Amino acid sequence: MTHLLSASHYSDHASQAKVRIVENVPIAKQTYRLRFDCQEIATRIVPGQFVMIRLADGDDPLLARPFALYDTVLGVSGKPVGLDIVYLVLGKMTTRLAGLLPGTELDVWGPLGNGFSSQESGHLVMVAGGIGQTPFPALAQEAFGRRSYGDPPRSVAAVQRVTLCYGARSSDYLADIDRFEHLGVDVRVSTDDGTAGHKGLVTDLVKDVLSEKKADEQIRIVCCGPEPMMESVAAIAAQSHISCQVSLETPMACGIGICFSCVTRVRDATGEWDYKRTCVDGPVFEASQIEW
Repeated sequence: MTHLLSASHYSDHASQAKVRIVENVPIAKQTYRLRFDCQEIATRIVPGQFVMIRLADGDDPLLARPFALYDTVLGVSGKPVGLDIVYLVLGKMTTRLAGLLPGTELDVWGPLGNGFSSQESGHLVMVAGGIGQTPFPALAQEAFGRRSYGDPPRSVAAVQRVTLCYGARSSDYLADIDRFEHLGVDVRVSTDDGTAGHKGLVTDLVKDVLSEKKADEQIRIVCCGPEPMMESVAAIAAQSHISCQVSLETPMACGIGICFSCVTRVRDATGEWDYKRTCVDGPVFEASQIEW
């Protein structure tokens, strides 16, 4: 086991800013989309990266929380001027967020983490569980070649197909299905109670998609959601010899690699594992590297 302290994506180039909420609207049960203007972050962020947000009016809660890029917001010039993030009301932080009105100040820093890699494939399969759909609107737009992200804009080979396998507790929790369909994404839904789509696990949908694979089709899987679900998707991908990346939702306190609260066990090329900080080595990892 190596003990060298290193990371793939230090936060040296992250920006910190006080921003004001532009919109904070419900899009599903207990699920909100929050928009704020911050051109410096919006210009540089890529799909899969995240920002840390802290309430600016006090110290309860004291620590910031990580939120994945949902998408950037374009100004009249066509350039990114703001960000959308989506959150599920679950604890003290998100409960307070849900009550904030446009004009309220927030402390934000980012972009942070590595984001999804730009691997070439003909068919991108995005697998989301619960609130795990949040990194995927931007990724789908980039994959279709409709939007570019980063400064300078990163080069990504366009795909022919994008499929979203989206699992939730019930239909009430499914967020922005129309948005994905408008982008041209093939959306397949599962719910625990059968109120929408397939009654059962989202992994059933993944197996269905892979069973339809054409002989010469190159598929790539990206996944975000509860860890047991991602572990199952990783196993399915490994059995099918398909590339799979997972975006971990490890709890974070600083987002910049200082506090070591977000470590996860990751294997290296030799097969040995070491603790890696999700905020600076991830949050996106090759699924085959994770010591589940």
